[in-house]
Amino acid sequence: MSEANILEAEPRERVGKGAARATRRAGRVPCVIYGAKRDPVAISIGPLELRKNLQAGTFFSTVYEVKINGGGDSERVLPREVQLHPVTDVPQHVDFLRVSSATKVTVEVPCEFINEDECEGLKRGGVLNVVRYAIEVLCVVDAIPQAIVVDLAGLDIGDSVHFSHVSVPDGVEPTISDRDFTIATIAAPTVVEEEEAEEAEDLEGEEGAEGEGAEGEAEAEGSAEE
Repeated sequence: MSEANILEAEPRERVGKGAARATRRAGRVPCVIYGAKRDPVAISIGPLELRKNLQAGTFFSTVYEVKINGGGDSERVLPREVQLHPVTDVPQHVDFLRVSSATKVTVEVPCEFINEDECEGLKRGGVLNVVRYAIEVLCVVDAIPQAIVVDLAGLDIGDSVHFSHVSVPDGVEPTISDRDFTIATIAAPTVVEEEEAEEAEDLEGEEGAEGEGAEGEAEAEGSAEE
């Protein structure tokens, strides 16, 4: 496991709302590790370290080794829930699931779009319409992909990317199993659509003006005959 997937933690002797508030006042984030038919373990993590991992965008699909008391104890975990402050979005509490290599979990894996510069549709002014920024999959923890790579090379306006078009590790299955769902499409440029609509409106206006002019000429001729 890389150093980037290690979280340093300190044990918490007390649990409950009062103890959690005291932990936050001390400048740390209260957390709990549960699962695997073992007793929960109460810990705390530094807010800067936690925020850095949250901002990486792969927090909930990354297996971490939590080192407690400088590594005297360690737990292999997968983040399951983060409670944020309703106003500041500062992490208030984190739940970690204790896992092993055989643990099967449902996780959301972010999509990574590549080769935009080789996408014909985007070169022609098309727009990447992302239907799913992340995909929920079922797999064992050691097979969790960090990202689902979506290759846009060669796609043209009107083309779509479905799940069957991407590659995932063996044993990784989408939780949506009843259809080959869409991940993204290359849509026509909105500017062109707006210009076409404006041209149609201008054309209708010109035709209306010509019609009014013809009616005016007919009325003038009728008056002259009288």
